[in-house]
Amino acid sequence: MRLARYRLWSLWGLLIAGCFPLQAEEIMVAAASSLKPAMTALVADFRQQQPGADITLVYGSSGRLFSQIQRGAPYHLYFAADMDYPRQLAAKGFAGSEVWAYGEGRLALWSQRRDATQLTLEALAAPEIRRLAIAKPQHAPYGQRAEEALRTAGVWEAIEPKLVYGESIAHVAQFAQTGNVEVAILALTLALSPPLASHPHQPVPAQLHTPLPQGFMLTQQGRDNVLAQTFAEYVRSQRARRILAHHGLMPVEAANE
Repeated sequence: MRLARYRLWSLWGLLIAGCFPLQAEEIMVAAASSLKPAMTALVADFRQQQPGADITLVYGSSGRLFSQIQRGAPYHLYFAADMDYPRQLAAKGFAGSEVWAYGEGRLALWSQRRDATQLTLEALAAPEIRRLAIAKPQHAPYGQRAEEALRTAGVWEAIEPKLVYGESIAHVAQFAQTGNVEVAILALTLALSPPLASHPHQPVPAQLHTPLPQGFMLTQQGRDNVLAQTFAEYVRSQRARRILAHHGLMPVEAANE
């Protein structure tokens, strides 16, 4: 019953938004660093439908943003790089909606120094590759999956001494772009976006790690904000899903059940 009332409220908000520009409210969206290219495209498309929509984007690792929300950060929506972080927030009473899946993340090998299309996880153990970057597994879901894939491939012990850890997946991309590491294990969303897209990448086989469905939610601060509700509904639309897929986020229909 409560879910039905919420959906009715959301529909009413969309009807109102379709009649009047959403200029009276503003929202702050917290998003995982891996989402920057996709989120930029989503917001640009949303603003074509809602000119003047005041949306501020804040990026960071999912774990850092998770902690900030619990400390009272003024975010209206939270987009994580997994489903676990938003579900934990919901269980602790920080959610203003249910948790929705918006896509499934994938990993990719990327290098400025080498032809990544010739790389495999096993090849990373070679002595000529001396520095490899991944995101910190403690608070970055892409870092967790990178470690898992390396362990499944049987090369974690050989590679661990070479690892350089980024605070977020965007930090890892910076390491790779500057040439401070030979290879980085990145989110596919970043490998497909400028300027990294000018270099080839190599997808990491998805079967080497557990799936990475990614979720978002309204926070308590976004619960009664019409612009936040309307943007959440937009992200769940087929139009938005096509944009997300273009940026490397696979559909995860099952995760929304």
